[in-house]
Amino acid sequence: MTWEILSIIGTIAFAISGAIVAMEEKYDILGAYILGIVTAFGGGAIRNLLIGVPVSALWEQGLLFQIALLSITVIFFFPNNLLRHWQRWGNFFDAMGLAAFAIQGALYAKEMDHPLSAIIVAAVLTGSGGGIIRDVLAKRKPLVLQSEIYAVWAILCGFAIGLGLAKGPIELYLLFAITTVLRVLSYAYKWKLPNKSTIKTASHDD
Repeated sequence: MTWEILSIIGTIAFAISGAIVAMEEKYDILGAYILGIVTAFGGGAIRNLLIGVPVSALWEQGLLFQIALLSITVIFFFPNNLLRHWQRWGNFFDAMGLAAFAIQGALYAKEMDHPLSAIIVAAVLTGSGGGIIRDVLAKRKPLVLQSEIYAVWAILCGFAIGLGLAKGPIELYLLFAITTVLRVLSYAYKWKLPNKSTIKTASHDD
């Protein structure tokens, strides 16, 4: 049940996130559907390729595709005067999608008895793969490749599940909430990982 709920949360969140990005880039309705679907299912497809699950398994998720299409439709036809406020929530939906899919990907790899390294990779790819494809298609620099903290939270999910720190439903929902909050805080307060320029600046200051 936890798996199904996380799948639904992640699908809705990433489908909405992709649709919002498409509208910000002034894509038409077909572009919104494509970007929303790719964001919602791209990470799972990449994960399946790398951990040995047939990509065709995605086509068995008929209900999730319907949920994603419905979510995109609702957002696309939302009244323009209200949509301006909804666009501010794009990062929040992205944070929810990251958390839900990172946990789902880690659980998937854990159930297949993969080692900790594979569980972490599955968490990162499932949580951020769809967002990377979305940003590339929208001609944006992918968040996961910037100094902004993003994939780190998916890595933490992988560690928590791989080490057995989060097993039961309550623990998994708590991990989802913590990951979402950390991601929201990281973009709200502009937490960043060090890059070469910041390291050079710090060394010059010393």
